[in-house]
Amino acid sequence: MHKYVIIGVQGCGKGTQANLLAERFNLTHISVGDIFRSNIQRHTKLAARIKRIMDAGHLVPDEIVDEVVRKRMDEHDWNYGFVLDGFPRNRAQTEFFLESYDIDAVIRILVPDEVVIQRVLARRLCGSCGIDYNLMHHRPAQPDRCDVCGGELVSRADDVEETICKRIADYHTHTEPVIDLFRRKELVFDVDGDRPIPDVQNEIRRRLALPLDAAEA
Repeated sequence: MHKYVIIGVQGCGKGTQANLLAERFNLTHISVGDIFRSNIQRHTKLAARIKRIMDAGHLVPDEIVDEVVRKRMDEHDWNYGFVLDGFPRNRAQTEFFLESYDIDAVIRILVPDEVVIQRVLARRLCGSCGIDYNLMHHRPAQPDRCDVCGGELVSRADDVEETICKRIADYHTHTEPVIDLFRRKELVFDVDGDRPIPDVQNEIRRRLALPLDAAEA
């Protein structure tokens, strides 16, 4: 069983890399951001509160995040392991997680702040089926239309420069320091995320001692 945490500022590509690992090695990708967005789409009891917090560019309070993560992990649908994306984000969450679960490695993806801003401003989301696009790397065939369902592509409500800069500042202030907690357990390695997606994925696999695809071996 493989159990990984992937950390990085929003827009660094951690979701993409987590998905690639999950698909190749039958791992469960557990994205806290996706869980929150799913709550919003389904209009759950937490949805209105979460949406107000996220639209304002703030982090969701620890008690809500811990509850969501615990509930998701308790589903135990990760027979071959998991890649946890978007958690923990501060010291309290890290201490909660390390007390509750064992992990094999923490992957930290490093990307310059100015690149993150460009990437996030280029993100688009299909308003119908929810597929993500990026005008820098994953353009739709028809501008502003989803390749799969034809739905309109829109920016997320919180993908504006002021909010992005606030999230970056929050990451440097609250999330980067928790790396030291993981380092004490010799779990962390850094990956340069300012490269093509396949190159980043291959380095992650090498560092985790996972098989490369035949073309890359």
